[in-house]
Amino acid sequence: MTVEPAPPRFANWREFEPLQLGPILDHALEAFGENGFHGTTVRDLARRVGVTVPALYYHHENKEAVLVTLLDTAVRDLIERALAAVGDGGDDPVRRFTNFVEAIVLNSTHRAPQSALDSELRHVSPQNRRNYAATRKRLELMALDLVDDGVERGVFAVDDIAESVRALLGMCQSIARWFRLGGPLTPDQVTARYTVIALRIVGYRAAPDPPSGSSPVRRN
Repeated sequence: MTVEPAPPRFANWREFEPLQLGPILDHALEAFGENGFHGTTVRDLARRVGVTVPALYYHHENKEAVLVTLLDTAVRDLIERALAAVGDGGDDPVRRFTNFVEAIVLNSTHRAPQSALDSELRHVSPQNRRNYAATRKRLELMALDLVDDGVERGVFAVDDIAESVRALLGMCQSIARWFRLGGPLTPDQVTARYTVIALRIVGYRAAPDPPSGSSPVRRN
């Protein structure tokens, strides 16, 4: 396994405290969510924050830089949360995998506005897109390692690990496009449903029951 050790940032990776973004990024996140990247002007951002346009440029080079900062902040927070979740799974390949899925789904629900910003990535420069993709690649590599480990241990049955992981991540990341806090489903309910689907994607094989008449395993 090459999954990185979990950093000690989260006391509980299932808890989502408000991100400390600052006034400019807070208002930008709200504006991009309401009007999209192209539909939000620098003047609108400055008006929302209560500063002049030059003052806004003092903190961020341009509107794209604001979006890139939001994207980078969101993905790094998710990566650290996913690492903590995997680390919390110990040596159990199924628990490590389901914790990973749970961390992503919880993030896509509790942090839906940040997660949905991925749809605006097409508007950033090629270099910024490559930088973001390289950072986000760590999530894909984690998932590949987790599924590969489960296959090696005989608890997952997957014909094409890479394709299954792409399907899994795409499914989880799409949640932010439709989920709304206060809607018919809670984050925990969505997580429970998607974890079951994720286990089906990787062909989870539960340990078989012992043969009839065999001695039960004694646990001390």
